[in-house]
This record gives sequence, C-alpha cells and structure tokens, in this order.
Amino acid sequence: MEIQWKCIAFDELNVHELYAIMQLRNEVFVVEQNCVFQDADNKDQYCYHLMAWHDNNLAAYARLVPPGVTYTEMSIGRVITASAYRGAGIGRQLLQQAILKCTLIFGKKPIKIGAQLYLKKMYESFDFQQIGEVYTEDGIDHIHMYRI
Repeated sequence: MEIQWKCIAFDELNVHELYAIMQLRNEVFVVEQNCVFQDADNKDQYCYHLMAWHDNNLAAYARLVPPGVTYTEMSIGRVITASAYRGAGIGRQLLQQAILKCTLIFGKKPIKIGAQLYLKKMYESFDFQQIGEVYTEDGIDHIHMYRI
C-alpha cells in the first residue's frame, strides 16, 4: 500500500484537506468513541497537520503542536487511523512520521502527549514514558507521556 505523506501548516491546507481532517476526527473521536467534545479547540491554526493519503482517502492523521500551545513542550495530538486502514501498520508509520516532523519543524526537544491509556504500550515502543497518574478526559482514561 503506497501512502503519500503531507505535513503542512494550517494556512496551507486547502478546503478539501481541512474537510477530510475534520470528517475523520469526527468519525473516530465523536462517533466511534461516542465522545461528545469540542474538537475545534482553536489550536489547529497554530499547528502543522500530518496526513497520510491513500487513493485520495485520508488514511491517518496527526496534529503537530508547537511548544507553548498545549504544553510547554511540543506535542502530538489527534492521532488517528481511519477504520478501513487499521491493522496495516499505518498507525505506527504515522507516529514515526509525527516524531520525525516535530523534530524537523520544532527542533530536537522533548515531546509531551496526552495519550489514551489503552495505547500506552504502543507509545512506549516509541520511547514515550508515562508521567503522572491516569486521568479522565471526555469519559476516556488518559495518561501524560513524555519522550526525550
């Protein structure tokens, strides 16, 4: 499966890309995870948007957050793989690309994330370490993790 990667600032997104991002985020975070929350949080405008395209479909996505927007450190958020593409390793490729792009864009610095607890082992395989206790956000158990 050939994936085309694209990572651009918010102002560079075209309307079709923005629509695909919002549609996928709503499909997974709101509908699939049955989580009512305000996804449009006024952070997107400051972020870079990493997209994995396959046959004109948005297969996976992550938001690369500059230092000072969510945390003092840079962050990776809204990490998702479309249901049709799960199990093909795209999620792991996405995280690999997200770490690489964060380093290229923001410099080689620590990354802090708020991760869903069930994904802890996956993030640990990318050298993230849990910091702090489990907390509930939008009805889902999360943990903060840190990668140096």
